[in-house]
Amino acid sequence: MAGHSKWANIKRKKGVVDARRGKIFTKLVKEITISSRLGGPDPEANARLRLAVQNARGANMPKDTIERAIKKGAGSDGTEYIELTYEGYGLHGVAVFIECTTDNLNRTVQNIRMAFSKYGGNLGTNGSLEFIFTRKGIFTFPVPEQTDEESFTLDMIDAGAEDVEFSDGYVTVTCPLQEFGNIQKAIDAKGIEPENAGLQRIPNTYVYLTDEELQRVMKLIEALEDDDDVQKVYHNIEITEEQMALI
Repeated sequence: MAGHSKWANIKRKKGVVDARRGKIFTKLVKEITISSRLGGPDPEANARLRLAVQNARGANMPKDTIERAIKKGAGSDGTEYIELTYEGYGLHGVAVFIECTTDNLNRTVQNIRMAFSKYGGNLGTNGSLEFIFTRKGIFTFPVPEQTDEESFTLDMIDAGAEDVEFSDGYVTVTCPLQEFGNIQKAIDAKGIEPENAGLQRIPNTYVYLTDEELQRVMKLIEALEDDDDVQKVYHNIEITEEQMALI
């Protein structure tokens, strides 16, 4: 459980860094566009789009930017997106799982291979990290006013959650893949709109690194995150609060 909570806290804090880089909006717009294209432009009838819009709002994306992305997806501008994943290892045995959305497969493959090669990693075959990561639902939002932590936790567990953590003014709810919809409904019923929600790949085992080792491995992870075709990058490094200051 603790690993899940630490991972969620790190992702939330790192999300702030990504937003400052201006990269998070690009990735959110792409997700909104492809969600609208695949399931239609109505968030109420398209669960994936609804989630993408919810995450965009949580990142303070302007309303008109969200609406333009939805319209782009609903239109026919000739852009065809492909969703694919890559798996590999960075330095010091760090597992790295990458989710991409691209309109140019050759460009994406070349960029991913180049990043692994440049920073001492090795790109593996699909399925090679299946035993390291498990897909789980993660919901993160500020603690609602006048919330009784024990009562809220019991409600979430009844709905299918396996972990509920209150930390630094935020709530992080973790659930099995198959319970994602039930937790989403339970949170909606309480009138809560998460800042971030979705299916994430949670490590089952972690790697512990020295400060120097961490900084070297983070060069690969940051290079991948900076690629506009990359939507999400997962790793199994156990990062301490002190090490967060280094990155």
